Amino acid sequence: MATYRKLPSGKWQVQIRSKNTAPLSKTFSSKLEAEKWARLTESQIDMGAFVDRSELDTTTFGDLIDRYLIEVTPLKKSKDVENRRLKALKQQMGFMRLSAIQNKDIAAYRDRRLNVDECSGSTVIKDINSISHIFNVAIKDWGYPIANNPAQMISKPKANKGRDRRLETGELDLLIDGLELTWGIQSIVLLALETGMRRSEILSLKWVNIFIEDRYLILPDTKNGDSRAVPLSLKAIEIINALEKSYEHLFIIKPDAITRAFKRACVRVGLDDLRFHDIRHEATSRFFELGLNTMEVSAITGHKTLTMLKRYTHLKAKDLALKLG
Repeated sequence: MATYRKLPSGKWQVQIRSKNTAPLSKTFSSKLEAEKWARLTESQIDMGAFVDRSELDTTTFGDLIDRYLIEVTPLKKSKDVENRRLKALKQQMGFMRLSAIQNKDIAAYRDRRLNVDECSGSTVIKDINSISHIFNVAIKDWGYPIANNPAQMISKPKANKGRDRRLETGELDLLIDGLELTWGIQSIVLLALETGMRRSEILSLKWVNIFIEDRYLILPDTKNGDSRAVPLSLKAIEIINALEKSYEHLFIIKPDAITRAFKRACVRVGLDDLRFHDIRHEATSRFFELGLNTMEVSAITGHKTLTMLKRYTHLKAKDLALKLG
């Protein structure tokens, strides 16, 4: 049965008591709205179709982000990157109540990131995917009575076209000269070029997993969750043998420190458009140019599909023309 009372603020509060549910209460601007809600709610209770969504009024999207950062993010390999992304997301959308968030709010966030923050389409897609997964976890695992995932109701921007940056003649020498005063980064860059390994994979290397005599190393845990054996060229062996064996890992450097040192070196020598991940592009392309087939390159780099290899591999047309005769 519903009871109504007018509050000092002029708003109307309605309370419903039923043996089939816990007491319910909600406040409206007018008595007409309160009566309309009460009739609908009592009808749903009578039919056994009522779902208590009051928790959505008191929970913000920021609350979901906080819980996600504690329970879900630490289990991911990219936890540090996601931690930064979600904290930035909380600053922009964390205040919104779950009962109020609609697909138009996610769309507005998308447009703001694209047009005001001038983020790339690929970056915004990652943001939207993060929002969507948070809602999915909240619905499926945490039991929040959210009817629909609003992030799945909007259009995503186009992803960026794959980079095709290759090292031109003399650029590697310039880069190495620029890194001359940075301990360890030179070796990391050269090892990446010889093996096609990711930055995270190089930093995970332990001496116990290096087999110089047999010319390979083992990556027990890679980005895609599988272990991988990486063959070592003579140049790669030379690089590894020159390192000191003072620690368990080959390199004791933080990922962000590598990125910053790489950027500074590129600026110093005039390679402003070069990124560390471009070295993996270059290595992968060189493997193909050496005559290795797709399966052999995939075994070295860890790419799972031909599509992924095409994303990273950009062979020079002039070199392919020479093979055609």
